[in-house]
Amino acid sequence: MSAPLLAVRDLKVHFQVRSGGLLFADYVPLKAVDGVSFDLAAGETLGIVGESGCGKSTLGRAVLQLLPVTAGSVAWLGGDLTALDKKELKARRQDMQIIFQDPLASLDPRMTAGDIIAEPVRNFHSGMSGAAIKAGVQEMMAQVGLLPGMVNRYPHEFSGGQCQRIGIARAMILGPKLVVCDEPVSALDVSIRAQVINLLMDLQQAYGLAMLFISHDLSVVRHISHRVMVLYLGRVMEIADRDALFKAARHPYTQALMTAVPIPDPDKERAKPRVAVGVDLPSPLNPPSGCVFRTRCPKATQVCADVVPPLESAGPGHEVACHHWRD
Repeated sequence: MSAPLLAVRDLKVHFQVRSGGLLFADYVPLKAVDGVSFDLAAGETLGIVGESGCGKSTLGRAVLQLLPVTAGSVAWLGGDLTALDKKELKARRQDMQIIFQDPLASLDPRMTAGDIIAEPVRNFHSGMSGAAIKAGVQEMMAQVGLLPGMVNRYPHEFSGGQCQRIGIARAMILGPKLVVCDEPVSALDVSIRAQVINLLMDLQQAYGLAMLFISHDLSVVRHISHRVMVLYLGRVMEIADRDALFKAARHPYTQALMTAVPIPDPDKERAKPRVAVGVDLPSPLNPPSGCVFRTRCPKATQVCADVVPPLESAGPGHEVACHHWRD
């Protein structure tokens, strides 16, 4: 079996947050990502799901070294990115790109669509002629469903879906091997979401992309992902093949997320089983001891408070961090 394109091991991202008054202030660690490990192969999409504030976006940015890493390693093609200096890291960046959540806010309003898409090329290939850059931009625009005649328009002249296509074109113009999609469709209308998701899947097939797809929408994750990782307060609760996870989720948190997805049929929606959890998400500044999900878990016992559950195998490629997953 070939080595993974991306190998993340025990990754931790902690922020020091000021606590207390002006005179007697102290700093406490906010453990946004706390010991996450996973592999990603070429051409594979790993969906990352969880509630807001569970560390999904922080994890994606830490993988790209856009945030300082507290501990752990991020191996890209066998080399640890966390050990590189700025010059060496910049050389790797053309292989790793990101698509942001807010289509319009991620684009410079003073730049035209053509300049936005061409910017990465000018940064990494300063010797390329203007004619070659223009031709590459127009070809990329056509691939993402934008007319070449739109090249001189500004972001405010585009719809939200078109702005996201510009962001996708900017990410793809260098032919990257990895793209982090940070909730790229959450700000779009439902009909436009399907178009953008299908576009990403087409680009993945055409370029052999590896993708980290961050979302809280399980229906979207199920459609686009090959494997799914469930995060809660910076820790992995469960990771498995997409079909295995949606067929037989083992962790109570995953089960709760599944039952929260609405079904269009009213009769089926009323009849479906539900997993009840506590409503309050604990503060990441003071997470529960042991299993971080225990304060909301219907299966929690004393061992959950005393011992952090390790990731255990629940089947081929299926791992779950729960003391009671066999129940």
